[in-house]
Amino acid sequence: MRNLDITTLRSFVAVADQGGVTRAAGFLHLTQSAVSMQLKRLEELLGLELLDRSGRTIALTASGEQLLAYARRMIALNDEVISKLTDQAYEGEVVLGVPHDIVYPAIPRVLQRFNADFPRVRVQLISSYSLQLKEMFKRGECDLILTTEASASDGSETVAELPLRWIGAPGGSAWRKNPIPLAVGRRCAFRPQMISALDAEGIPWELSVETENDRTIEATVSADLAVHAMLDGTEPAHLEQIDTGGALPELPAHMINLYGGETGRGAVVEALAALVRQNFRILGSAPLKAVVG
Repeated sequence: MRNLDITTLRSFVAVADQGGVTRAAGFLHLTQSAVSMQLKRLEELLGLELLDRSGRTIALTASGEQLLAYARRMIALNDEVISKLTDQAYEGEVVLGVPHDIVYPAIPRVLQRFNADFPRVRVQLISSYSLQLKEMFKRGECDLILTTEASASDGSETVAELPLRWIGAPGGSAWRKNPIPLAVGRRCAFRPQMISALDAEGIPWELSVETENDRTIEATVSADLAVHAMLDGTEPAHLEQIDTGGALPELPAHMINLYGGETGRGAVVEALAALVRQNFRILGSAPLKAVVG
């Protein structure tokens, strides 16, 4: 009789989710060799190759893809049993504010891990613009906030610095139009940089969409009716970075700043801040789209 170990399965899922052994080790607070050893033991136990290591990147084999679905269910059931049968020291609510355009891909992973660690603590996620989030934080309406800013501010901690990228529809041609149609938010922090960069190069532009709604911007851009700008690695799957070959100007980098993450704010807030730091530093160090070693 062979028994699967939850700890080993958790390492396997982390490799798939975090984009490779190195980042999974950081996420799990383990050494890279420890994670590699757990993967090796899992493969030996099952007598299957779960990872395809033949290329430059590590990818899941067909067996690995099949195991991944079972592993997620087993880990979730394990965590549910522990949380239901064990007294939890922490209860309540913590409020996290995040700008619309950097919710993905990091925040869902933060919430998933935090819920596993603090199942009786509810996270209220507020998505808005950086300026509004800073005002809410000053009024004490948020425990933690993230902002996208051109530089660090007093009381902030920079958790990632990412370049702005021009974003368009997959295979689109809106960026070739004259003037270039832009889809922007009225209070978008990236709007001044987009416009000033185009003006500096003498490239004509027009506002195709100006809205408060990010979904409207995404729909317009995905229909190839306009272009937009987002931080590298945060664009949704139905949009892509535009390779213009230098036809559009380079855009400046922006900082993702964390407010409220200092020590002394309680174990729950500090734990959430630690997960935010961890996941956004991963985002800042490498893309999360592929499984790489």
